[in-house]
Amino acid sequence: SPSDAPHTPCVQMRDQAFRYGSIHTQLMEMVLTLRQTVEDHITQLTTRPQQQDLALEEQWHGQTIREQEALLGRLLFQIVSFLPAGAPGDQSVQPPCTSRDSRGDVRGGQPVQANRQTGQMFYQESDFENTVISYDLSNRGIDISALYHLSFRDYDTYQGNKYHKDKNTLDEASWASLVWLCSRSICQQLSQSDMTYIDEDLLQYADWRGQPLQGTDPSYMKIGFQLLPSVYLLQVVILNGCSAVFSALAMVLCDPGEAFLVPTPSHGGFAFSTHLYAKVKLVPVHLESQVSANGYPFQLTVDKLEQALLGAKIEGKKVRGLVLINPQNPLGDIYSQESMMEYLEFAKNLHVIVDEMYMLSVFDEAITFHSVLSMKSLPDPNRTHVIWGTSKDFCISGFRFGALYTHNREVASAMSCFGYLHSISGIAQYKLRQLLQDREWIDNIYLPSYHFRLQEAHRYVTHKLKTLKVPFLNRGSGLYVWINLKQYLKSCTFEEELLLHHRFLDHKLILSSGKTFMCKEPGWFRLVFAARPHLLRSGEWS
Repeated sequence: SPSDAPHTPCVQMRDQAFRYGSIHTQLMEMVLTLRQTVEDHITQLTTRPQQQDLALEEQWHGQTIREQEALLGRLLFQIVSFLPAGAPGDQSVQPPCTSRDSRGDVRGGQPVQANRQTGQMFYQESDFENTVISYDLSNRGIDISALYHLSFRDYDTYQGNKYHKDKNTLDEASWASLVWLCSRSICQQLSQSDMTYIDEDLLQYADWRGQPLQGTDPSYMKIGFQLLPSVYLLQVVILNGCSAVFSALAMVLCDPGEAFLVPTPSHGGFAFSTHLYAKVKLVPVHLESQVSANGYPFQLTVDKLEQALLGAKIEGKKVRGLVLINPQNPLGDIYSQESMMEYLEFAKNLHVIVDEMYMLSVFDEAITFHSVLSMKSLPDPNRTHVIWGTSKDFCISGFRFGALYTHNREVASAMSCFGYLHSISGIAQYKLRQLLQDREWIDNIYLPSYHFRLQEAHRYVTHKLKTLKVPFLNRGSGLYVWINLKQYLKSCTFEEELLLHHRFLDHKLILSSGKTFMCKEPGWFRLVFAARPHLLRSGEWS
């Protein structure tokens, strides 16, 4: 519960405090990861699945043990290498509050070239190319594995113990509001007779660009406006998910070490997607909760974009593009056409990637979403690229569908090469085409029901938050609420945020902490409300 004593306002502290606060947070995360890995290792040593072939069992067991030993060695090496540099000489300096630089820049305290900034606060990637610990993995393979486990611990927790109405009830399961509101309606629609069609052609290699979907009327992307005819002239590339699209786009637009500007807090998966193959950095454009004159919390302005770009240039980083999410994740903000035009004008010499993943998840009837594709004139159409998929708006993340819309034929041609690795099966493409072409069902049945259920769930959750006096951003889009839990932190640090996050996990509730979204201020969390009513009511709202 909140401390009885009022929190003192956060003040600007010197760079040394920034560095030490970051060191404490990173060290805590390393230790927590090490603890979980040790527990998994012990479990693996004591339990093995029974297989008929003893030789295969021993081979499988030995390989698994070697992989875990390599990961343990890697984590221990990171901690041992980190400690000498992380020990602060001035014990009087206390970790700062919300003004701390959330990029976790510890260059002044690191003894090795181990600090390659990825832009994602919860993971400070380290280069240990000259250190070989794994029996089987390259140093690059170890880095990739470590990055994944640090980036997706919550996701793995959910997958390992997710809710099922019969097999894993609410009393036992971990849940993160990932049981979508309209999944039953989608299942019924996908079970129609025209969806179950199988042709021999669908069993063969599909067009890697997703050709069967390119003839689909793109006007399903509209909400309250009619897309211009120019949308039909767009180049469309389809891959297995929007993360694959974003990762491939980073590859074709940037060389290793170059960067994108990203307003933060922002989708945490960007850092993993850009680093995995492309080795592209993210330069955060930090937004603050403090409201300026005639502004609103976490407002993106051109001034902030210019400051971030200048800072990147001073640090020697070559910025190649700007990444925007509209509607915004995790804030829920929707950029007006005027604001979007200002951002595009600022970035007219850069590529602009607009993620419109939640474009159909605007449930406030007073708000009209305008896709960047609907804007009559773009400062640089050839460098404006839009990403959209069906995972969120249509509750079918398992289909792994993501689309790039661009006027740039050269970019589309390069992107289509990634279909060799990231294409969608012909059967999935056929079902998606049938689903998206049924405009009568989408407009008259699905979207009204989807928006109504989002409204009801949002109303229920925000009422509970108001009752508990928990501050939050009240927006009308997305599947989540951005909530402020600073009052539940003993001190305003990311260490305390992490501890609170683990207390939620102890109660089998997965809330995404602000740090995973590269938020500058400790204490913010994203609460996903897009769950069925009985799941929301089952939560411990006290």
